[in-house]
Amino acid sequence: MGKMLQASTAKLISLFIAFTGCWAQSAPTTFRLDSVDGLETVGGKAEVVMYRGRKAVRLAPVSNVGKAEDVILAMVKGPDFKDGTIEAKVAGSPRSTAANERGFIGIAFRVQPHGSSYECFYLRPTNGRADDQLRRNHSTQYISMPDYPWFRLRKEDPGVYESYVDLESGAWTMIRIVVAGSKARLFVNGAKQASLIVNDLKLRATDGQVALWAHWTTDAYFSNLTIK
Repeated sequence: MGKMLQASTAKLISLFIAFTGCWAQSAPTTFRLDSVDGLETVGGKAEVVMYRGRKAVRLAPVSNVGKAEDVILAMVKGPDFKDGTIEAKVAGSPRSTAANERGFIGIAFRVQPHGSSYECFYLRPTNGRADDQLRRNHSTQYISMPDYPWFRLRKEDPGVYESYVDLESGAWTMIRIVVAGSKARLFVNGAKQASLIVNDLKLRATDGQVALWAHWTTDAYFSNLTIK
């Protein structure tokens, strides 16, 4: 009888540990982004500034020289992310030296060491209210680097990995990314319906870091990142 009670108690303890472990993993982690501590930056620099009434992390290149494919990543140090929800406020607009650009800003996930590969949703803020409908249709974008940049996806599957959403260049914009296995959805400014749906994420369903993402031509700001 004593052995049975001990076995039953041990089983209950194991179940409790498993349950509380799952709860801890799903508990949201919020980064105020009022400091660059805990960020590993690749391709540029991160600094804390005030922007439109809130303290934020700004990503910037180290010079005005860059190539068309150059991006800046600021990876958040912490537990790896596989499936879940990522929320953040972002604000992007073309830098003064890149007036003809679109202002590319977003969030990368499942990022591998040193940014060698990753999945990413990003916005092109100046496209959101353009007078050209084709440009509007390119307001949001999914990419999977390094093998699936935007131009390959647009050429092979036109219109599948980008879509329209109303955006204002330079304004704070709330984005939410929901990831589950090989699927991911992008929600903008609290919308109940996704602005962009991807059913075939190109990387394997692997763990990785979450990162702030911007093109070097973009004046890019990030605030209140939550991962859950």
